[in-house]
Amino acid sequence: MNNVRTPPVLKVEKLRREFPAGEGTITVLKDIDLEIGAGEMVAIVGQSGSGKSTLMNILGCLDRPTGGVYMVGDRATSELEPDELAELRREHFGFIFQRYHLLGDLSAVGNVEVPAVYAGVPPHDRKERAKALLKRLGLEERTGHRPGQLSGGQQQRVSIARALMNGGEIVLADEPTGALDSKSGEEVMRILKGLHAEGHTVIIVTHDKAVAEHCQRVIEIKDGEIIADRAGAGQGEADTEPLPPQTARGRTGLAALADSFNEAFRMAVLAMNAHRMRTFLTMLGIIIGIASVVCVVALGAGSRQKVLEQISSIGTNTLEIMPGSGFGDRRSGAIRTLVVSDAEALATQSYVDSVTPLVRTSVTVKYGSVANTGTVQGVGSAYFRVKGLEIEQGRLFGDEAIATSAQDVVIDQATVKTMKFQGSPIGEVILLGKTPARIIGVLKAQTSSFGGSNDSMNVYLPYTAVNTRMLGTTTLRSITVRVKDDTESAIAENGVVSLLTKRHGTKDFFIINTDQIRQTITATTQTLTVLISAIAIISLIVGGIGVMNIMLVSVTERTNEIGVRMAVGARRADIMQQFLIEAVLVCLIGGVLGIAFALLFGVVFAQFSSDFRLVYSTGSIVAAFACSTLIGVVFGFLPARSAAKLDPVAALSRD
Repeated sequence: MNNVRTPPVLKVEKLRREFPAGEGTITVLKDIDLEIGAGEMVAIVGQSGSGKSTLMNILGCLDRPTGGVYMVGDRATSELEPDELAELRREHFGFIFQRYHLLGDLSAVGNVEVPAVYAGVPPHDRKERAKALLKRLGLEERTGHRPGQLSGGQQQRVSIARALMNGGEIVLADEPTGALDSKSGEEVMRILKGLHAEGHTVIIVTHDKAVAEHCQRVIEIKDGEIIADRAGAGQGEADTEPLPPQTARGRTGLAALADSFNEAFRMAVLAMNAHRMRTFLTMLGIIIGIASVVCVVALGAGSRQKVLEQISSIGTNTLEIMPGSGFGDRRSGAIRTLVVSDAEALATQSYVDSVTPLVRTSVTVKYGSVANTGTVQGVGSAYFRVKGLEIEQGRLFGDEAIATSAQDVVIDQATVKTMKFQGSPIGEVILLGKTPARIIGVLKAQTSSFGGSNDSMNVYLPYTAVNTRMLGTTTLRSITVRVKDDTESAIAENGVVSLLTKRHGTKDFFIINTDQIRQTITATTQTLTVLISAIAIISLIVGGIGVMNIMLVSVTERTNEIGVRMAVGARRADIMQQFLIEAVLVCLIGGVLGIAFALLFGVVFAQFSSDFRLVYSTGSIVAAFACSTLIGVVFGFLPARSAAKLDPVAALSRD
């Protein structure tokens, strides 16, 4: 018998709910017809397994029927999208659960505020209303306590306040007294009767017939069918103290989006703080990957810079012309076609900055009683500029010394060290074999030893002096050409080959192009940097997969929380945003820590290496930071989507 006298606010016709069971199905609700009017207080009574909780879940839009029609006002729920169902739960329903389903990381006020967050209510307004509701329900002194610090009755009152936060036009209570002692149960029933008295539609699901008799209408259900629909006794007193008025209105547009983001961000931080060790282990892969990328790029840049410095020590953009067909040519010593006139002809070319001939011989260098084997380098006056050699003491010889075959010698630091001069070597005379020579200058120590050893003695004389006074020849060991800065070395090399081949009648020489060496080594270091960076990026991807796996675990662990948020009106986008922000935060913090570790590594590395340093690139740091963000978005998307797609009723039933 149906006692409904007011227009129905909820209506079901031929409602069925079936669940798969093995190869068949179980029918929990069987063609139920029911109407509930606005302002009624209804009890749905039945034993465990009768289908009463399933019916309440469908009435609260937490679950969908398999068949039949369910109308909320004039809206058929079967035609609504998930976010439209969330809007119904948010704006029209208030849920009171037997197990309270409060969020453990939030205070009492924070739990009550949650529905208003998704409704777009401004932070100040929702906090004030939450406090007013808790005060009305006798929890004024407990607003800052978390659920674990509250008794069962207090937690249930927090749950009631949450149900009323957005108005609670229809209050759905699932066994509201089932987990409470008798006194707390009576207080809860008084509150519910007070809500009914204020005009709320109250639907209570219970197996306790004494609780059901507090209602004005009792619906009995058994084996999925309604077997009785009768008037209740309406016993018990109602709490007559009025509820605080609902004055706050939800915001829309950017303000609502900002509130939603702030709440999601806050919950992400709380979740990360609650599981600090798990969060750190999740970050570890990102930290290692980002630090590896930044360090590898810095090492590559440092190596490239070091190589360029070393090449500069043997001359920047120079061409070294030597007899023979190449290194290892046994005939090169017998080829005597490179002569001074070749150097003079090259010096007239438009692409040539300067030219210096070179002859070389090994002799015994003697000073006083000290003698040692050294290399005499017969060079032109431009040799020192071409090779990037700088004077420390004295002076260098010039064109006049070349023209007069002067026995002026410039020595290096190895010679100074080996010959054991007493005081400054400038002006001292040394024997080069049988040829005396006066020291006029001492070179600075070379910053690198590219192509040679810093321990070998090298002395430098005008090439004319070496040829006439020591070798008795007019041929040259090599010619070094410095190419003008505005000329490509490849064009200059072709010009040199063309000129000398024409002069010699054949190509009996080969050229070492230091610029090509520089380009080759630079390309090689870049290739190695890319290769090692690829390995580092693989570690980043592995770290990203770790983030995804941990976030999926987090979704599983927090399924109940997701269900609660959906029950109070969270949209799929809200749930997705929360988990996506958490994943991005993990990766961003991991990225910052990774960059910090990379910079720290550079500081430590500099303490152990004086001649090599890491060269950090702002671009690589920015790219690494962007990469960590991208990993958070990409690998956080799947867990976030998985959380957003959870069925509210299934999520709530999972602890």
